Amino acid sequence: MLIEAILIGLAAGVLVGLLGIGGGTVLVPALVYLLHMDQHLAQGTSLFVLIPPLGLGALVVYWRRGSVDFAAGILSAVGILLGADLGGRLAVHTNSRDLQGYFGFFLMLAAVILWRKTTPETPHPAGRDNG
Repeated sequence: MLIEAILIGLAAGVLVGLLGIGGGTVLVPALVYLLHMDQHLAQGTSLFVLIPPLGLGALVVYWRRGSVDFAAGILSAVGILLGADLGGRLAVHTNSRDLQGYFGFFLMLAAVILWRKTTPETPHPAGRDNG
């Protein structure tokens, strides 16, 4: 389990820095399927893992390039702190199977939204009504 946990963390870290995704999108499924954790345990472990290094390495790189809006980041951090408290209170009272389904639905929804943005729109033929 030691090597697997280190490799999961390494993969999550690379994806956080490369894609800017939350590490939980990688960690939670990996902990559930590779380390056979219950959904609650995987989510709690993911939160614990992400507290110290939450994007700090990648943040420094982005900051040096002038690609960080600190005001928006601070305001969003306050929102995340409050929202995470509420979300955690809701999650602990949700059964693990339902919670896993909600997590999967969120990932699929995010994937569809992002995928649609990468597909170029086809232009309408000249003279056709666009409405």
